[in-house]
Amino acid sequence: MAMSMMSASESNDTGYSDAARPLDLVHLAKYTFGDRGLESELLGLFRSQAGIYVSRLEAAATAKDWRDAAHSLKGSARGLGAWALGDIAEDVELLDFDNAEGRADAVTRLRDAIVVVNGYIDELMS
Repeated sequence: MAMSMMSASESNDTGYSDAARPLDLVHLAKYTFGDRGLESELLGLFRSQAGIYVSRLEAAATAKDWRDAAHSLKGSARGLGAWALGDIAEDVELLDFDNAEGRADAVTRLRDAIVVVNGYIDELMS
């Protein structure tokens, strides 16, 4: 599938100010050494993996399972420069596993943040 991506130095016509972007494009460009193909590949991988991490959170039977899934999502988000999502994932990672209501709220917050990041990725790749 052919995808075009805006580089960090190109104009931003996605409707986000630089500070409000769900992804730090400068970080992403540095992380991938400016390789647009690698950027596209990583963004695509994130889109497919983020839902898997959330499913693992929902299915977590132990605190360790919960922490591992949240930690993986946190690393994936921060690797791309999705700082806000990474911060939410960190909060989720530290959440008391015995708080079932808190876990449900945390998963909802993560899902909402992932929708924002994935929507932005869609705009970049269109």
